[in-house]
Amino acid sequence: MRNVRSQFIGLFIFLAALTLLLTNGFWAHIHAEQEKDLFRQIEPLGGVLAEIMKHYVESPDVDKVVEGGINGMMNSLDDHSSYVPPRFYQELKEDTEGRFDGIGIQIKLNDDKNIVVFTPIPGSPAAKSGILPGDIIVEIDGKSTKEMNIDAAKDHIRGEGGTVVTLRVFRPGKAEGEEGKFLDIGVTRGQVQTPSLMESRVLKDGVGYVRVSDFKQTTARDLAEKIKELEPLGMQSLILDLRWNPGGLLSASEEVASLFLKKNMLVTYTRGRPNADGTVQEDITLYTDREPVLPQNFPIVLLVNEMTASSSEIVTGALQYHKRALIIGAKTFGKGSVQTIIPLPSPRNSALRLTTAYYYTPAEVTINKHGILPDIDAPFPQEKWEDLLKQMMGSWESDATKMDQQNHGSVTGDAVTDLTVEDVQLQRAVEILSEDQAWEGILAKYHKDTKITQVAAIEPTGENKDASSLIAAEEASVAPATEATP
Repeated sequence: MRNVRSQFIGLFIFLAALTLLLTNGFWAHIHAEQEKDLFRQIEPLGGVLAEIMKHYVESPDVDKVVEGGINGMMNSLDDHSSYVPPRFYQELKEDTEGRFDGIGIQIKLNDDKNIVVFTPIPGSPAAKSGILPGDIIVEIDGKSTKEMNIDAAKDHIRGEGGTVVTLRVFRPGKAEGEEGKFLDIGVTRGQVQTPSLMESRVLKDGVGYVRVSDFKQTTARDLAEKIKELEPLGMQSLILDLRWNPGGLLSASEEVASLFLKKNMLVTYTRGRPNADGTVQEDITLYTDREPVLPQNFPIVLLVNEMTASSSEIVTGALQYHKRALIIGAKTFGKGSVQTIIPLPSPRNSALRLTTAYYYTPAEVTINKHGILPDIDAPFPQEKWEDLLKQMMGSWESDATKMDQQNHGSVTGDAVTDLTVEDVQLQRAVEILSEDQAWEGILAKYHKDTKITQVAAIEPTGENKDASSLIAAEEASVAPATEATP
């Protein structure tokens, strides 16, 4: 019996080793064949490039042709995958980090094609040096800005921290008939913080209001500080406005959700492409990692609309699922994908913005191209968005210190005229938070089951070009293309 057992074990080990060897060889052969197939498939790219180089009517710029080819490949994937050339890569990093080296002014072209200071960022080197909204930049370090475009002006103004840029500006007279004057202002460049909190104040009945424009590395920290500022001003409830918010960093959504949800609560999880071994790429699960900054019975409303997307939808989905907030407004955009920035070795300082996973709400659904339904539907016609945003921006166009006091109509206590656009969604949120009952009662009255509000989307297909065009158009209406921040 001992000999039989030994022979069986030996045979088993031999067969197992043989199977492993053959399997490895088989898969290596398969992999090699797959590589051959791939090279055969991409062979036409080289053929096309050769024909262009040989027959095109002019000598082609090879770098531009190659960049066009890369863009074509990325455009064939989905709405959100893209090539990031070197000229935009640094700006992308600065935008997500929420800081950059410069002087901190927003500039635009006026009707006469002059470069005008729209506003200095509060606390920036420009603001500290006395640059004012409406200043016309005539020269930058002695170079005339006549016929200079926005991008060129931005490049001249930006520079390494600690260096000085001298701006010659024309400051129009404030009073009627008052002559303007020329000023030479030297500004020492430094690190500029780009805020993601656009408005914050306490409205009637102690309703706190904060509007978040996007999600950066600094968003959660800034929001926590802002809440601390509003509490002594009598804040009894909070409206977090995520309308027109296109999202941002995945990590920032977890950090913001952690400000309101109890510790160790599920915020989101991601699923990428399955590997051959059964594992999943980009398999990430995010939980809240700290105690909240507000009590769990503190009333919270999230305002959302058709342009609430990505990270802002993650926060919306988490707070709605855990019954921590009421969602008011319109169905969100439905960007349920995660993009990873992958630096490329060539061209230097370029990258791919590649969709690597889909995220899921705690309700275990992906809302990609589907969106999240609000608990309380408060429609606002899209054709009025631009008028409302212009009205809001006009509140502080001439005085950046009034950014927190933007005009939403009667709900913000502003005078109402025939031209006033009433922010009906914000009005509805204030009305509900002003109801004479406890938060638990308001939540029970209005909160909808997430089986209704968070419904699984159709399996993602990567085809939604019309939607991406809409996003681009709406972002342009919020931040005019003639405006830049050096």
